[in-house]
Amino acid sequence: MTKNYIAVDLGATSGRVILAKVSGEALEMETIHRFPTPLLQIGGKYYWNIYSIYDDIVKGLTIVGQRGVKVESIGVDTWGVDFVCVAKDGTLLGLPRSYRDPYTEGVPEKFFKKMSREELYRRTGIQIMNLNSVFQLYAQHKEGSEALDNAKSILFMPDAISYLLTGKKVCEYTILSTSALMDPRKKKIDKDVLDVCHVKSKRFPDIVYPGEKVGKLIPELAEKTGLGKVNVVAVAGHDTASAVAAVPALSEGFAYLSSGTWSLMGIEVKDPVIDDRSYSMNFTNEGGVGGTTRFLKNITGMWLLEQCLVKWRSEGKDYSYPEIARLSAECAPSANLIDPDAPEFASPTDMPEAICKYCKANGFAVPEDDAHIMRLIYDSLAGKYAEVFHKLEEIAPFKIEALHIIGGGSQNEFLDQMTADACGVTVVAGPAEGTALGNVMIQAKLSRKDINRFIDTKIFKPTKK
Repeated sequence: MTKNYIAVDLGATSGRVILAKVSGEALEMETIHRFPTPLLQIGGKYYWNIYSIYDDIVKGLTIVGQRGVKVESIGVDTWGVDFVCVAKDGTLLGLPRSYRDPYTEGVPEKFFKKMSREELYRRTGIQIMNLNSVFQLYAQHKEGSEALDNAKSILFMPDAISYLLTGKKVCEYTILSTSALMDPRKKKIDKDVLDVCHVKSKRFPDIVYPGEKVGKLIPELAEKTGLGKVNVVAVAGHDTASAVAAVPALSEGFAYLSSGTWSLMGIEVKDPVIDDRSYSMNFTNEGGVGGTTRFLKNITGMWLLEQCLVKWRSEGKDYSYPEIARLSAECAPSANLIDPDAPEFASPTDMPEAICKYCKANGFAVPEDDAHIMRLIYDSLAGKYAEVFHKLEEIAPFKIEALHIIGGGSQNEFLDQMTADACGVTVVAGPAEGTALGNVMIQAKLSRKDINRFIDTKIFKPTKK
């Protein structure tokens, strides 16, 4: 018997509505509708156009409905930290701000005058980054944000989409765990942290966990899409949590690298790791499926290359990824590495220029052409992955026997091999659709053992020297 599920998978550059067909023999996933999730820059501020995103999701759902497919449920996952303010009458109070908005620059230092850096980490176990929800809330409070001041409810992005679909408000555990507002031990919002932001905890709905029902499609959408009153299920709302759920590992001795616009490298453990070492290394503790903790570090991933491609395309140069790999391989390894997480690369208008300026400012050889910029990005990412991987080896309560690369970046075999060589560990690449796969797994109540029957992976061994 075949059952159908819809995964709404929203990334920071594009979103997809995916139809998954699950039977005892196979799991098939079809991208029904793909659409951009562009940033809007208005008055020097960066926003997500949630109305456009919602409209594209409805288009995707409608295509499925027009096929006459009986759908069991719908699940929504997105990137972390960003949130939407909702008024007392249920309407959205404007567009949600984006984590790429520079309005949080310098905000952590101001926050730490009210609560120390050490105490915030001890309470939440989240690595300190400008984009954290806690600093966004603090920044909006200091700005005198009318949306925040008048919010009856605050919903993280996947919960906001589920709200638009069902009219029901929830606060999903894994997405909340990215915010630096939650005590990971008690799995509850830390009211003392919120007090510093002048926000009351009652503005956040009740916490739900992956697999719990949110509600049914509102009557208007049930009719418009042709799907009827389908259940919307809380999956792991944070896309990385969904992706990690789909890692095809059957033992605990693995690390993972979720590779996309962002790269997130970590291990899966039972309890949060919050101590002096994790604090000094600035690692983070986020919620996983089944009560696990994802102990990880955020790394700027393919964002650098993606933004270079935007610039090059504007100049009439439309490089394909296979071509990028070939051009990079033809270049000698980079003599120096850039830091992908440097603030200069957060949101430049011209990424190739930002990379060249960084090199010049640091006394590095400036890349002579596009190919050398590509190679520098790959070398620097592999180097950063190795740095984080070796720190994980120090902390992990088990021997790490393999690094699983999941997400779109797992298809980049050139970078996969570079990562295996840099880390000195076997790399298992795939599935590329890890996030959507994890989303569907949770809806269909599948296990990792089940998933292993449905996917293919590629193995990359460290090159012997």
